Amino acid sequence: MNRDGGGGSRRIRWLLGFGFFVQGFRGFPWLGANFFLTDELRVNPSVLQLLQNSANLPMVAKPIYGVVSDAVYFFGQHRVPYIAFGALLQAISWLAIAFLARSNVSILALSLYLLLSNLGASVVEVANDAIVAEAGKQKNSSELPSFVWMASSLGGILGNLLGGLAIKTFSSQLTFLVFGLLALLQFFVTINIREKSLNLPENPSPSSGGIKNHVSDLSRVLRKPEISYSIAWMALSTALVPVLTGTMFFYQTKILEIDASLVGISKVVGQVAMLLWGVAYNRWLKSTSPRKLIAAIQGTMAVFVVSDLLFVRGVYREYLGVPDSVYVLFFSGILETLFYFKNLPFTVLMTRLCPRGCEGSLMAFVMSAIALAFIVSGYLGIVLASFVEVTVDDHSGFAGGLAVETVCVVIPLVFTSWIYDDEKETEEKSKKKE
Repeated sequence: MNRDGGGGSRRIRWLLGFGFFVQGFRGFPWLGANFFLTDELRVNPSVLQLLQNSANLPMVAKPIYGVVSDAVYFFGQHRVPYIAFGALLQAISWLAIAFLARSNVSILALSLYLLLSNLGASVVEVANDAIVAEAGKQKNSSELPSFVWMASSLGGILGNLLGGLAIKTFSSQLTFLVFGLLALLQFFVTINIREKSLNLPENPSPSSGGIKNHVSDLSRVLRKPEISYSIAWMALSTALVPVLTGTMFFYQTKILEIDASLVGISKVVGQVAMLLWGVAYNRWLKSTSPRKLIAAIQGTMAVFVVSDLLFVRGVYREYLGVPDSVYVLFFSGILETLFYFKNLPFTVLMTRLCPRGCEGSLMAFVMSAIALAFIVSGYLGIVLASFVEVTVDDHSGFAGGLAVETVCVVIPLVFTSWIYDDEKETEEKSKKKE
């Protein structure tokens, strides 16, 4: 047994803190990619949103990466090597895009490199989430989920801030080059860390497992009602909502003619809100029932979508005297990040329920289900925008689309009993004893 508990905890925080920061910083090159697609390759809004969502398809295969990382060891390690491999894939992808973008790169070639980049990001996230789940079972690591959440938020804040400046001052290619070098740095940092030094809880020997056994274990875990119903609610609560973020972007920049830099700053405000949410959760809310928190966040999302509806109708501008730019700055970015707020308490819940030895597989399945739900949500948003006949120049049906989105956000609140409530379970056990 490794007695260096304190040192292991510090190394885990360094490995995960840097890793989640880099993953949060991915907004930096993606902002450049969006501008490159619209300005250089001249794609229309529908194609842009289609490419954005399709590039996330590697995220759906996370259960495969999770099972493999649980079962397949490299030199006695089954987390750190996967982080290094994923970082290397991202470095190769973005550096290739940085050099190819200088020539007449095709949409197909760019899409393939973006897919490869997200494949690397998916592998990194699976390994990182597994370490969070494994270490989270230790008493001295109870704050780890909120810690990595804040690290990712900080990366997002810096990525969005610096991304806009880099694109305006230099070019989109610079964002690709900088992130490629940062991912390469993560690769070199990671390969110099030995997994044993992290002092993680010991899992069953890899020789006694194998991929087939891990698949069987994952199947058994997913048959537990407290886990399966919770995951089902989380996925459906996202997939059922046809998001109109792309339509909102074009409404703000083309119809209202709000400066693009202001829209970028609004995303920074959203990332700051995510950071503050992580701090608030860590200090005051981590003992609160995850079901209550998740339901409250879902309700808050509905309020914000209604607020967007009033914004599009001009209520704030005409009746309250609030300029459109002020609303965009302080509210639009927050609504986009609100969709991710419930991931924090849900991850904590899954960490509590996850059996030892199945952390990578289960957390990968959870993140895969959420990723697939966001992809479906994005595709439904494209369908809804077409149904209400929203185009680049005509947004007259936009308010109707937001009304439909509001209804879809509210519906999952009826089924929040699907989310496992450990407080309620404890109360029921106490009553049975009495």
